[in-house]
Amino acid sequence: MSQFTNRWDKRNNQSFTNKVRESVRSPGPLKPRLDLATRQIQVQVAKLDATVAKLRERDAQIFNKIVASIQKHDSQHASVYANELAEIRKMNKMVTQAKLALEQITLRLNTITELGDIVVTLTPAMSVIRSVRQGLMGVLPEAEGEIGEISSLLSSILVDAGQVGGYSLNFEAANEDAEKVLAEAAAVAEQRMKEKFPDIPSGLPSVEGTTEASS
Repeated sequence: MSQFTNRWDKRNNQSFTNKVRESVRSPGPLKPRLDLATRQIQVQVAKLDATVAKLRERDAQIFNKIVASIQKHDSQHASVYANELAEIRKMNKMVTQAKLALEQITLRLNTITELGDIVVTLTPAMSVIRSVRQGLMGVLPEAEGEIGEISSLLSSILVDAGQVGGYSLNFEAANEDAEKVLAEAAAVAEQRMKEKFPDIPSGLPSVEGTTEASS
């Protein structure tokens, strides 16, 4: 690991030919930009995690209002709260999925050891970042802009890595890999929602149904 770090920290005292040859073996000056991108993604993960926590609190509050309304046989308000809860859970699932996907990208960036790894890793990562950005546009507008900056940074790194190493980009394989990351994140998000949140009571006038759902 120390040898690898030293390769990344080499100065520009080599000839152009040697620098290109060295770049083929290691990311070289691309490392600081990769580190920056990783830190920025981690910041977004932390923000999304905080958003999930707030949505979880809101979820509990509204669920309690549904229960209280049903106990009062106030099906009208119970239905309104149930619709609101459904929207919050949809938002929660979307944010959780985005967070999980970004965590996967961070893990992959941390495994990069050679120039070729940058191309193989960043090509699908770009697709994932774009999907996450698009998904959060209507939920967290401020995150959409920040993730856009991360996307631009990763794109510039990918272009430079491809030019220096002479690598061609396999977008078909990258898109397939990106779809797997997003599908896995969606599946995990769905499972977490089922585990952490009680079902929305069905048959709103029924107090018994509420008891079962909240147990």
